[in-house]
Amino acid sequence: MTETTEYPGSSLGLPASGRGSLATWRARVSALVIDWGASMAVAVGAFGGGVFEANTWQSWMILAVFFVEKALLTAFTGSSFGQLITGVGVTRVDGSPLGWWRALARAAMVSIVLPAVVIGSDRRGLNDLLLDSVVVTRR
Repeated sequence: MTETTEYPGSSLGLPASGRGSLATWRARVSALVIDWGASMAVAVGAFGGGVFEANTWQSWMILAVFFVEKALLTAFTGSSFGQLITGVGVTRVDGSPLGWWRALARAAMVSIVLPAVVIGSDRRGLNDLLLDSVVVTRR
């Protein structure tokens, strides 16, 4: 009789811990906070304090910077700025890089929030389920 131990990511063939395992919630949320903070700093530096005022075009610049940062860095490195710092990354389930169109689509879905917070099995948001991607530990 074989005893199987189920853990998050086992159904995807990922290891239980270490490099390549599912990223923890703590690392993922920390990465998001770092990404948003960095986007705020860049937006204020580039567009001024008007980014914090309602009903101006500048009020959208934090989100625009966040989208561009998330899409470009994920396409180039497999991780956003915050994910690089926290040691997590995004890959396809088979371990291959996301590629340009998946990185852009994922950044757009994270930017509109809802697909990213509708969580399915194995800690994967709707955006990851749709794009066949997974957030893994890189360390």
